[in-house]
Amino acid sequence: MSESISVQTSTQNKYELHFGYDLSAELESYIRQFGSSKAFLMVDAFVLEHHRTHFERALKKHFSELHVFEVPRGEQAKNIEVYKQALDFVLNEGVERGTPLFAIGGGVTGDLSGFVAATVLRGIPLVHVPSTLLAMVDSSIGGKTGINHTTGKNLIGSFYQPKAVFMDVKYLETLAYKEWVNGLSEVLKYGMIHSPEILDEVKTLLDEDNFTNGKSWLPLIQKSAQIKVDVVSEDVLEAGRRAFLNFGHTFAHVIEREGAYKQYSHGEAVYAGMIAAVHASNSLGASIELSNLLQFKALYKLSLDKISSSPAELVEWMKTDKKVKDEQIRLVLLKEMASPYVYNVSETEFVKLAWHHTLNIFQ
Repeated sequence: MSESISVQTSTQNKYELHFGYDLSAELESYIRQFGSSKAFLMVDAFVLEHHRTHFERALKKHFSELHVFEVPRGEQAKNIEVYKQALDFVLNEGVERGTPLFAIGGGVTGDLSGFVAATVLRGIPLVHVPSTLLAMVDSSIGGKTGINHTTGKNLIGSFYQPKAVFMDVKYLETLAYKEWVNGLSEVLKYGMIHSPEILDEVKTLLDEDNFTNGKSWLPLIQKSAQIKVDVVSEDVLEAGRRAFLNFGHTFAHVIEREGAYKQYSHGEAVYAGMIAAVHASNSLGASIELSNLLQFKALYKLSLDKISSSPAELVEWMKTDKKVKDEQIRLVLLKEMASPYVYNVSETEFVKLAWHHTLNIFQ
């Protein structure tokens, strides 16, 4: 039994997010609409090893040819070279405009695959099958695609909406504990910017020893997805409210860069980035308890002591963020819990203090 949420955008017809445990039947039914007998699959290496039978059994019910491109694990796979390899693969195997591409994996696989789908032949059908908590609650929704550049994260990419998303929590059965924590950060973000009760719901999962139980997470996955859908449907191209979803991310992207996209996961960086953003918010007059986030600190096992750049240098790197406007850093901050706003930074001293505070917390 599955449930679904409709995503209506201003740039194309609506598509569905499907939620449940083992969505094979739903996927089989959905793919009948494609006239092509061929499909391309970009699959995370770990997922390919552990779940190949699960997704191929469903897809082979309709497609006689499955062309599989293995995506290397880790954020470092989101680069020009891997993107080119993927383009070469689909073009050499005879892709046509009606040939669908299935992105099966976490956020890295989804971002990379989405950019391939958006750019090959000026766009082919894209279907997301996210395999991580982070991808289910965040990166598979809303049409952001892209790869990293040496100067910063996600600086090359496009907005390209999928045709459908299948949130099958069966994939979470093999998710490493660190990846559960990685995805938790985006869920906590929704609690900070929209629905504070989410923090209590996460705490309940922990107290009931269900933190790594995919079926137990389904209500929170759906709730998180609905929040993002509501924002994205109103602001597809991030001209307004959608920017609120970047809470903590401007700090986070610098942390990821400092770790060469290997040392710190996206979720770890976002968690630390949200703490920095709360500190910055409080410097501008808010009164938000850091304990909202710090109650989960023990889950992260995070140390930032390898960051050698000074707070002033970190602020300079923030100026390479794609959301910078007129050379001013734009931070998503909080007036209070669930009340985000965008602040254009003219004086950076409070941002340096936020960095100093955060680096001290994670020594």
